[in-house]
Amino acid sequence: MLPKRTQFFELLEAHSERVLAGASSMLRLINDLGVNPEEVNALIQEVNMNEASADQIKADLMLMLHKSFVTPLNRDQVYNLTLDIDRIMNSVQDVAQAVNIYHIGTSNAESRELASMAVDACSRLTRAIAALKEQDRSEVSVNLCVEIERIEEKSDSVMQRAIKTLFQNEGDEQAALRAFALREFYSLQEKVLRNCKASAQMLEEILIQNA
Repeated sequence: MLPKRTQFFELLEAHSERVLAGASSMLRLINDLGVNPEEVNALIQEVNMNEASADQIKADLMLMLHKSFVTPLNRDQVYNLTLDIDRIMNSVQDVAQAVNIYHIGTSNAESRELASMAVDACSRLTRAIAALKEQDRSEVSVNLCVEIERIEEKSDSVMQRAIKTLFQNEGDEQAALRAFALREFYSLQEKVLRNCKASAQMLEEILIQNA
């Protein structure tokens, strides 16, 4: 049986919803560092579960693309958007796993702000993708994509502030190693937002060409 036109939109929306759920778990994880350490491993597993679920949806989308002669949007664009959404989920999982890899026991204001920005960006992406099935989708979705790009741009100053704080004070070798570990952790958080921006730009391209 050939897939229905609406199934593409439903799977894209479901894919982005899993990413949003994973980003929300990541935010709770970072907020709990140094506050509720007993919740940390459970939240890491929660992120992993969302990533596994997102992977299954991605596989279903790819299979549907392979089986379909006609798609509601450009086939290559659907393929690339699916991969872009997958990259967001993978980068969210990288942040969660880095908590144990780099022994991150506490979080600061910048780390929490970056995580909150990631959730905001993922929320807007989910809403933009949900609007794809609507007739007047372009204006709503494009505006949401622009907001995502602005969030990513604002995150640059948060990242710079975080890095500056790390290296303000001299310390021993252990402190230096700690600073480099945190710098890598912040970079992984920033990557989530860069991937959100890339997804928003791909979605804008789809909307413009299908207006």
